[in-house]
Amino acid sequence: MSSLHACRYISALPLTEPSVPRGLVILGSTGSIGRSALAVISEHPERFLVLGLAGGRNIHLLAEQASTWRPGMLAVLDASLAKELQNLLPTGYVPEIVHGREGYEQLARLPEAKMVLSAQVGAAGLPATLAAAQAGKVIALANKESLVLAGTMIRDACNRYGAMILPVDSEHNAVFQSLHGETSSSLRRIILTASGGPFRDLDGEALAAVTVRQALAHPNWSMGAKISVDSATLMNKGLEVIEACLLFGLDLDQVAVLIHPQSIVHSLVEFADRSLLAHLGPADMQVPIAHCLGYPHRLALSLAPLDLLQAGTLTFREPRTDLFPCLELAREALRNGPSHLVVLNAANEAAVDLFLTEKITFLQIPLLIRGALDGHAGQHVDSLETIMELSSATQGRIRQHAGKLVAS
Repeated sequence: MSSLHACRYISALPLTEPSVPRGLVILGSTGSIGRSALAVISEHPERFLVLGLAGGRNIHLLAEQASTWRPGMLAVLDASLAKELQNLLPTGYVPEIVHGREGYEQLARLPEAKMVLSAQVGAAGLPATLAAAQAGKVIALANKESLVLAGTMIRDACNRYGAMILPVDSEHNAVFQSLHGETSSSLRRIILTASGGPFRDLDGEALAAVTVRQALAHPNWSMGAKISVDSATLMNKGLEVIEACLLFGLDLDQVAVLIHPQSIVHSLVEFADRSLLAHLGPADMQVPIAHCLGYPHRLALSLAPLDLLQAGTLTFREPRTDLFPCLELAREALRNGPSHLVVLNAANEAAVDLFLTEKITFLQIPLLIRGALDGHAGQHVDSLETIMELSSATQGRIRQHAGKLVAS
């Protein structure tokens, strides 16, 4: 067992030799993480058996992926999409097509699958992630919201059912690798790096006028719309701070954030002797995905190597929380307890959606989240249903408040 467990890592890490090919389910196969995962798998087809793919609404891309990999089960958002998908599949290929939350959970529990890549976006990814943990799967976790909303529940499920969590987020994967072979007594803190997003050098007046198109133009990473906006507001880094605390069993004051515009150092670990161990690599999600899919082995990739001579100067600076308050809102929610994390995440999901549909401005995103947190007195969220109900109710209130905001 890895000594990562000594720093209260969320799950045990048995280093047993994985069976080859490794049976795999991908939840969110049509998103950026899912597409990158299939690119990794295509370089090592002998090592993986794709047993299930879930693609939400993008049934045309899902049909293409399914036609290539021929999994026995597919999942989509609803019954009408399931029927449309069946008509897009080639003659003679008739997989089982499931839909909705129950369908995703069924796919996550698929008995033949040893590994589940959890790459859905937002709170919608929690039920299937929890189902995979309760089924004792190796979970390559790209859905950070699962830990933000239910970190304790997932930790308990891992301990009870023998599930194993491998972090796909580049920052947490960097920390995961840097902590290998270390003990809790040697760890002082971790430092998550952030590109700062497309607006890192703007002032408050300029931020008031930014557009959706500008927010989606991330300078370093290719990501989906929601995560791109979260990166621009620094909420993505706030959620990653929460995830790091819950994943590695750390106190909030043991997780720092630095803006690193070059996105070459993906995170650092500071030890008791004041030494720093940094993880460097290309700004491509195939790298952490391959680390998780191949664990405990490394998979060769055909990406261009990181050229340190071309990289130039690496710079770091403190985040501007006066202009980008979402990072502090996330820290505040973690301090205040689990239900505040649910409200934070739900309010952010609703506010980002309102911004993407041009119903609110960029600077109104943190204002709506602030209002939701201020109006929440706290409650017990000790089950999946209470989490999802609070999340749904919070999103409804945010949309109602936003309507009044626009009207005024």
